[in-house]
Amino acid sequence: MAKTVVIGMSGGVDSSVAALLLKEQGYNVIGLFMQNWEETDENGVCTAVDDYDDVRRVCDKIGIPYYGVNFSKEYMDRVFSYFLSEYNAGRTPNPDVLCNREIKFGPFKDYAMQMGADFIAMGHYCGILHQGDTHYLLKAKDQNKDQTYFLNQLSQKQLSNVLFPLAELDKTEVRKIAEQNDLITAGKKDSTGICFIGERNFKNFLKTYIPARPGEIRTVDGRVIGEHDGLMYYTIGQRKGLNVGGIKGEEQGRWFVIEKDLKNNILYLSHGNEEKLYSSSLECYDFNWIPNEPTEKEFECTAKFRYRQPEQKVKVKIEKDKVLIIFDEKQRAVTEGQFAVLYSKDKCLGGGIIEKVIF
Repeated sequence: MAKTVVIGMSGGVDSSVAALLLKEQGYNVIGLFMQNWEETDENGVCTAVDDYDDVRRVCDKIGIPYYGVNFSKEYMDRVFSYFLSEYNAGRTPNPDVLCNREIKFGPFKDYAMQMGADFIAMGHYCGILHQGDTHYLLKAKDQNKDQTYFLNQLSQKQLSNVLFPLAELDKTEVRKIAEQNDLITAGKKDSTGICFIGERNFKNFLKTYIPARPGEIRTVDGRVIGEHDGLMYYTIGQRKGLNVGGIKGEEQGRWFVIEKDLKNNILYLSHGNEEKLYSSSLECYDFNWIPNEPTEKEFECTAKFRYRQPEQKVKVKIEKDKVLIIFDEKQRAVTEGQFAVLYSKDKCLGGGIIEKVIF
């Protein structure tokens, strides 16, 4: 008897092709569309309707049943509240990492298992290796699309009974398969940015939830050179959108954010030499190890400190609940609130929130 797989369907090309491949591999496939954010457009139409309509048409074309489930409350409680609290604390969060841990491989997986699933599947670009009771998260063949960074917080339980059908495909192959099978999503544009913000203006979105507190912009030596819109809108190393032009008596060079003083609501900028942005190491706490904590307390591997970044050589020191990551080469604009993710060749070792950056 064929095994049952419940696949998360987003209305995009990746999950569409993943569902098709599973069906061709002989699984009993069920599509499940998650609505994680409730919002209507200017016409009062729910913005998830179009995506669900694409899911319906893809599933009908493939010949699989499909259902919808609403996790908006769980998303608000587990992901969005974290997103707002981190911005309130002056940090730069990554809610997509939490969405995977708290929704897609949490309530979604529980719901799928209650439907009778033997496995769940997602259209992520990554691989997985199940060896008995141990589960390894592997990088995708398409390194440009690899999404292991966003899955660094998953537990062994969450990674059990999981399939990633796109592990050995690159994006061009995925689109070609969709075209060859006449799937409506073949030419659909990839979603970008944070899922609940979409294509909208980030500042306008954020100010509806957190009151903006304008304040002074100062140079590193304390001179006032302008006014910021609110510290939550700025990240360390940011160059664009600072609205600071040439200043009389200053050397020429692009200004960039060097520090956010949350207590005094001051944004500090520097320009020219960016050496002040380069750090030597960082600290994480409550690190999530995949599949388990290494027996060695000091070792070398590679790391990413943001998604679109080549892996960097690092030395790792485990000190009780603290993980110290020392860079082989100084790194620019490592940001508190983001995730540091470790790798050993093709395996993702896990990750943790960057709590302290050391210069």
